[in-house]
Amino acid sequence: MMNYRRNRVHGGTYFFTVVTADRTPVFNSPAAVACLRTSFGSVMQRFPFVIDAMVVLPDHLHSIWTLPEGDHDFSRRWRLIKTGFTKGAKDIQGLPMCGNGSLWQKRFWEHTIRDGQDFERHVDYIHFNPVKHGYVARASDWPYSSFHRYVREGVLPVDWAVDEDLLVGVGRE
Repeated sequence: MMNYRRNRVHGGTYFFTVVTADRTPVFNSPAAVACLRTSFGSVMQRFPFVIDAMVVLPDHLHSIWTLPEGDHDFSRRWRLIKTGFTKGAKDIQGLPMCGNGSLWQKRFWEHTIRDGQDFERHVDYIHFNPVKHGYVARASDWPYSSFHRYVREGVLPVDWAVDEDLLVGVGRE
């Protein structure tokens, strides 16, 4: 077994990728996303952190968190979020189950944000992800994204990240 080391910075800002087991499209329903939000909220009450950006796609999510000063324990938070979602998801009808019996891949991927440019690059990656995967032609069309908060706050224009080829494909010019 590989001895995996994570970079732990007290009060650090991190980019995460968390994937469902077998890439099963667990988050295909508003009920599943609501359950995930509930799990996040519960963990954030006990172990605070700031979600700087986030997107939830059918089989994975990306998020940037900033932890409180003196705290570096993102692993505990992810464990509790995954556990809380899994327990809550039992009540969701039609939720696709993963082949291995778990809803999540065992690990997650993290990257420590180094500076403002690194932060902006990862925020853009998060907000562009639904377009990149072909789910929507515009970032603004994906409902489960912090992109909408960035637009409300005037950080990004609503027409940011438009795939013109996909727009033409759906009958728009």
